[in-house]
Amino acid sequence: MSTTSPTLVTGAAGNIGAVGRTVVQLLRERNLPVRAMVRTEDDRARALRKTGAEVVVGDLTRAPDVAAAMADCRGIYFGMSVSASYLEVAVGLTALAREASGLDVLVNISQMTVSQMTSTSTEESRQQRMHWMVEQVMNWSGLPVVHVRPTVFVENPLFTNVAADSIVRDGTLRLPFGTARTSPVAAWDVARVMAAILAEPAGHIGSVYELTGPFSLDMNEMAEEYAAALERPVTYVDVPWDEWSERVRTALPVPPYVADHIVTMGKLHAQNRYDRVSDDVRRITGREPLRMRDALRPHAAEFRAPAR
Repeated sequence: MSTTSPTLVTGAAGNIGAVGRTVVQLLRERNLPVRAMVRTEDDRARALRKTGAEVVVGDLTRAPDVAAAMADCRGIYFGMSVSASYLEVAVGLTALAREASGLDVLVNISQMTVSQMTSTSTEESRQQRMHWMVEQVMNWSGLPVVHVRPTVFVENPLFTNVAADSIVRDGTLRLPFGTARTSPVAAWDVARVMAAILAEPAGHIGSVYELTGPFSLDMNEMAEEYAAALERPVTYVDVPWDEWSERVRTALPVPPYVADHIVTMGKLHAQNRYDRVSDDVRRITGREPLRMRDALRPHAAEFRAPAR
């Protein structure tokens, strides 16, 4: 990667897991130039500037903003939160990247679900469907693309917001997953992979990487990970699907579109679609991915009852 032309990091202010923000930090630790694109000027933007990154404020749904942000960039990290505009933004960014010249790498954060999808599958969420379509478009573009497909994040609301209420209340992890297994990956590990590829893209172009945690866990084993992280007993309780999905739709402070995506992820978990383990984190970064307990520890405060 060029040490004079910047890498554009979209979604740099961060949302779930703050992958984009961590990618900026890791690239700056390598003393590489970074242009961080954020939606609003706030404390997060100011913190990014303190790393030495160039911060640009813009809207990913506005092509002029995206074109200005990617000017003279040699690398692009494209990441965007769950959004009804995701397909429009991703295709627009791809078209703009084709018009630009001198791009060394476009790293696209996708979803591991894509590897099990076909052109006619219908069980996935609309967001997952759009990730599948974007991968096709980027592949057709002829750009130097790398697709990175993480499994569900440890920091996903499935395992933080949704799980926290019952863990705080009575030490139970209440999910409708039965005997299914899953292997959540820490956002920190995803960011480490992204930064490694962006820093040295040679050898990665055209590759697809799938990222998981180090183990695939059943729900009782997952409860043990919570217990180790929170230093308190946690027991798994299998709950009825309808009860759980209704709670997600009514209790989470997210738009219905996002709630639908989370509910679909829950359904796919119950179908055992997340029972996979990949060695890609270690192969790319040289370090094992975090265990779920270690990824949960920084979030321990979210699982404690507020003081009376």
